[in-house]
Amino acid sequence: MTMETEPTSTGSTSASSRRVSYFYDAEVGNYHYGQGHPMKPHRVRMTHNLVVNYGLYKKMDVFRPRLLSPTAMTRFHSDDYINFLKVITPDNMTDYTRQLQRFNVGEDCPVFDGLFEFCQLYTSGSIGGAARLNEDSADIVINWSGGLHHAKKAEASGFCYINDCVLAILELLKKHERVLYIDIDIHHGDGVEEAFYSTNRVMTVSFHKFGEYFPGTGDVNDIGYADGKNYAINFPLNDGMDDEAYESVFKPVLSKVMEHFAPGAIVLQCGADSLSGDRLGCFNLSVKGHADCVAFMRSYNIPMLVLGGGGYTLRNVPRCWTYETAVVVGEPVKDDLPFNDYYDYFGPDYSLHLPVSNMENLNSKEYLNRTKTQLIDILREVEPVPGTQIQTGQVESQLNPRGFGMEADAPSKDEGGNAKSDNPDERSDERMDGRKEHSAELSST
Repeated sequence: MTMETEPTSTGSTSASSRRVSYFYDAEVGNYHYGQGHPMKPHRVRMTHNLVVNYGLYKKMDVFRPRLLSPTAMTRFHSDDYINFLKVITPDNMTDYTRQLQRFNVGEDCPVFDGLFEFCQLYTSGSIGGAARLNEDSADIVINWSGGLHHAKKAEASGFCYINDCVLAILELLKKHERVLYIDIDIHHGDGVEEAFYSTNRVMTVSFHKFGEYFPGTGDVNDIGYADGKNYAINFPLNDGMDDEAYESVFKPVLSKVMEHFAPGAIVLQCGADSLSGDRLGCFNLSVKGHADCVAFMRSYNIPMLVLGGGGYTLRNVPRCWTYETAVVVGEPVKDDLPFNDYYDYFGPDYSLHLPVSNMENLNSKEYLNRTKTQLIDILREVEPVPGTQIQTGQVESQLNPRGFGMEADAPSKDEGGNAKSDNPDERSDERMDGRKEHSAELSST
């Protein structure tokens, strides 16, 4: 039996009016953290293959990100750290023992072939996406390779090396007075919160497992510092969060955030490790429950950058991000998966949606209501029009960060992107460095 799954949308704006851009580079799936490591960039390639075979790419402008320079990464990260990532390889690690320890590179964040190029790829998609939002070339931009939210100014952390979330927010701040960051990864978005902890131009909102769980931060009482007080919102959760419980806290808290903070742009980190059955996670969300968060924020019709993040059960992450792509473009998709290059991964049911487990939800209604009330009280303290200078420790990342010198990565259809071809499925590619997409990359056969 074939079931059509209707993406959720609670907004009054018609789905067809959303201009969606999608960033993807086929190279991203070639990078490998190492044998047995739970982080597998291959999941982004699997997601893209499903997006193509569902035909969702026809509803979006698809771009390959233009690689940003190492200098652009120092908008947030320290020069020493970026220079280290540029030179470190598996072959010369023994020459950099002290720096490996200093920058926390080696175990959770291993050195692997092409490490810096991998960082450039995922970060360029996020910054390129933010640039498209800034120039009003898109309403929503997707970069499933991004969302690596743990990286610090001068330290790798939690499988993350460059914090593309922070860099994308800094790009958005060139145009928007206030930017909202939302994190539905099971892990606390500590790197992003830390970067903007003392400013009121960025509000960070994180729903995460708390208590003897990486990274160990994100207590409900961590609300920001100085001018950033009340602009860090943390909802610590216990094992077993299900769809109903998650919705009962996400929508009221974010409704109040939108009411009081009134952001000009949103960055939504959609880590899929909060799904039921994740290799490293302990929540019990369905694909649809996870995607309901995307649909809810989409309904506000505010420029939004949608990023990936965690997600360590290889067969489930592409299901989640493909369905969320469908939600973003407003296109119904069948539950039966189309044939694709990785079809065997999705057996034995070969369906987009999976049943959740019967694990107990350790979050009582009393606890959830109490924490929700506490956060809403904090949000009532938010000043109506924030405007304090950004300080991330780098000279160029203050109130009006100096530009990257990055124009849009490729023209939109209106500007002659896909419109240069009679084939509506052909991908825009204005790059002059000779790296064209493979002719079969967007083939659905």
